[in-house]
Amino acid sequence: MNMKKLYLSVVALCLIFSSLRVKAQDGIGELFKSGPSDATKLVQAYAEPFFKGFGTGLNGGWTNTAKTKSLFHFEIRVSASGVFIPQSDQSYDITQIGLSSQIRPHVAGQTQAPTFGGNTTAPSIDVYSTGGTKLATFQLPSGASSVVPAPQIQATLGLVHNTDVTLRYMPTINIGDKYGKVDMFGFGFKHDIIQDFGTAGKLIPFDLAVTFGYTKLNYTFPLTVNPDAGTTPANASQSTDFSNQHVDGHFSGINIAAIVSKKLLFFTPFASVGYSSAQTNVGMLGNYPFTNGTNGVNATYTTYTNPISIDETSISSMRADIGFQLDFVVIKLYASYSAAKYSSVNGGLALGF
Repeated sequence: MNMKKLYLSVVALCLIFSSLRVKAQDGIGELFKSGPSDATKLVQAYAEPFFKGFGTGLNGGWTNTAKTKSLFHFEIRVSASGVFIPQSDQSYDITQIGLSSQIRPHVAGQTQAPTFGGNTTAPSIDVYSTGGTKLATFQLPSGASSVVPAPQIQATLGLVHNTDVTLRYMPTINIGDKYGKVDMFGFGFKHDIIQDFGTAGKLIPFDLAVTFGYTKLNYTFPLTVNPDAGTTPANASQSTDFSNQHVDGHFSGINIAAIVSKKLLFFTPFASVGYSSAQTNVGMLGNYPFTNGTNGVNATYTTYTNPISIDETSISSMRADIGFQLDFVVIKLYASYSAAKYSSVNGGLALGF
């Protein structure tokens, strides 16, 4: 697999990720009919499962065996994770996320809205001015997918003292004006501690290693949120240039684990237990029109610059993995399952020796 094909494989995974985002974009644009504070809370409630799922996926796929490589032996692998959003995180109650009194259910009692991972019908909400005038009614965004994909591309090199080092890297790839740009960087290591016992270690019939991995993926894509038809600027100082709108997202994760495996000819089963943490930093940058007033005749909008910023630890928990690796000399196939609140599967292909 040459480098061009390698990058094309990752681009294909990013297109899957991007297509899920496109399904939800129109609905997300509707959130800008409320104020920045309310829009932030609505975006966060809707996207939180995606943040958790994508962070969980980035932390997967580091290794499928405790056995380290011989000195200067290497491997290049491409893999993908699919993370399952649990039923409990597929909806949220709009009355329980701290919205202002200017945001109200359009139909009393219809307060359950789908998150990114939901499949229920999204309710409509009403937006009122501070004076109590009804400004707009809009439907909240519908769900996109209950499975969140995440790509991994990495190269591993065997060093001295039973230690592997791994580099994850993808240069900035422009997927197009519709889908945006993506890049990724990460590093990790694995150390087989059984072999540290010398001769005594040879009596132990399995391999045991400790691993560490860090990944960061940056993703930028454009948005188009224009003023509602019939609305006018609140005053002459409001910007009417909305051409600079985009989402700037940064997803990073740390995975620490102990892994045990046993090679049986070409088949190597493994199990691991560890700790996984993911950080999300997402901002909606540019100028956005928020319908939040009236001039007595028409609804008016106020332009806010960079109105939404979400910076959070999206997930932090223990995780347990089980899986296997099939070794056919220079080609390796592998698959695994991770048990956690956000369970996941991972699979891929590696070339090396």
